[in-house]
Amino acid sequence: MKKNRDIIASVPLFRRLTASGLEALEKIVEDRRYPKGAAIFMEGDNADGFYIVAGGQVKIFKLSLEGKEHILHIFGPGHPFGEVPMFSGGKFPANAQSTRKSRLLYLPKASFIRLITSNPQLCLNMLADLSLRLRQFTIQIENLSLKEVPGRLASYLIYLADEQGNPDAVSLNISKGQLASLLGTIPETLSRIFAKMTGDGLIRVQGREIRLMDVEGLKVLADTGKL
Repeated sequence: MKKNRDIIASVPLFRRLTASGLEALEKIVEDRRYPKGAAIFMEGDNADGFYIVAGGQVKIFKLSLEGKEHILHIFGPGHPFGEVPMFSGGKFPANAQSTRKSRLLYLPKASFIRLITSNPQLCLNMLADLSLRLRQFTIQIENLSLKEVPGRLASYLIYLADEQGNPDAVSLNISKGQLASLLGTIPETLSRIFAKMTGDGLIRVQGREIRLMDVEGLKVLADTGKL
């Protein structure tokens, strides 16, 4: 099991911190464990701290008035979440739930604020990370509002290939039902699009691994949004 300091050091938010800075952070974190399906926080709860995924997986989602779930993000090891509402001084705008047995590092707001006020590098890291999050969220909103589902899926596969560092294949770490929710569609529609993209020679699906057979074609699909 990775040590807390190693996990903290792997987070982009904290990569440039000195050994003393990492030590200070390590002293304030709380190690929390959640079984699969456990609620971490609910929409409307006070944002009195934020989390880092040390192991497992967490989904961030909202519920419609009819009770339909829409997934906004899915985070794996090394990803922080909940920091934006914490800094805005408000409440969590969505729900967080473990999708697997998970280990999280919790950073209380009061202790963390005391640290960043005395550490300019940490402040700069926070600004860079929050700017990146805003850009990613803007792209997600654009994909959901302007592109049809095939374009959303192509954009997501290209994003995964870049994140996983493999231009020829990606590994899905979520179920197809969760992927459908993330892309704003239903599993049946997603299955049809996977089949059509396979038939067109863009991808080849092998269980959870998806081979990207025509990356340039996927980029065109991501731009146009239509098969």
